[in-house]
This record gives sequence, structure tokens and C-alpha cells, in this order.
Amino acid sequence: MSDAAVCFQVDQKVVYPSQGVGIILSIEEKDFRNEKILYYVIYLEVSDMTIMVPVDKAEGLGIRAIVTEGEALQALELIGEDYDPIPSDWKLRYQMNLDLLKKGSVMDIAAIVRSLYHRSKVKELPILERKLYDSALKLLEDEVSFSLKKNKEEVETLIFNRLESR
Repeated sequence: MSDAAVCFQVDQKVVYPSQGVGIILSIEEKDFRNEKILYYVIYLEVSDMTIMVPVDKAEGLGIRAIVTEGEALQALELIGEDYDPIPSDWKLRYQMNLDLLKKGSVMDIAAIVRSLYHRSKVKELPILERKLYDSALKLLEDEVSFSLKKNKEEVETLIFNRLESR
């Protein structure tokens, strides 16, 4: 049996950075190259996909529990706050935001949404950056809606009200 530490339980909601919010359906042991490996079986509603992640790789992939209500509210606050100017070179901006997305904290995701939303008001975003913005917005909506126990439409309204407030 694998000696990986199990950090999550069955039925727990987790965030898989750049994939979305999922629910742990089961924790299963499978044979892989004559070794017994423990896996989280995670259902991702946003893509209607079930994935298996080795328990000992979950932390390295950035999989984490969804944030508390307080942290979700902090993220909503952040998107309405002032921010430092972002680089005008979209490739540099894209890489910075992609790195933030991979880190996957709710505050990082909120920062991406805030900066790219306001950038899009100045000039239309290039296609890659637009996709990154759409992904970050979806992730933020998903996690905050689960955390605050609100539907996604309500959370989307909250987000845009905060973005427009400045």
C-alpha cells in the first residue's frame, strides 16, 4: 500500500487549479507498474469529467480544499480594490497571469480577473489572454459560489458589481 498521506475525504469539495472545483468521489488503490498507488477520484462538474490523481501528487498539482466563506469574501473585496499598473506587453502579462493561475489561490485568481477585466476596458484582449480571463473568471465564480453557498448567477453579479465599483 502507498504511504501517501490522505489530506482530503470522500465528498469533500476541492479546487484543481486551472480545472475548477471538483468533488472527491472516492479514494482508491490501483496497481501501477507493480506498485500499489492511492488515488483521489475527482469529479469536475465544469467539464463533466472524472479524473484520478495520485494522492502523493495532489499537493504538487496545487489541489486544495475550497476556501472558507471569509476567504471568498476577501477575494470579492480584492477585485474592487485599486491595483498596480500591469505591463502593456500582453505576452509578459499573459505569462505573469498564467503563473498566478497555476499557483491557484483564490486571491491570485481574483487578481487575474481584476487586472484583465480592467485591461479589456482599455483595449480588447488578445485571444490567449481572453481565454485566460474566461478561465480565471469561471474558476472564481465556481469556488466563491460553493464557498458562499450561492448560485453562480448571483456570484457573477457580485463579481461584476465589484469590478464596476471603481
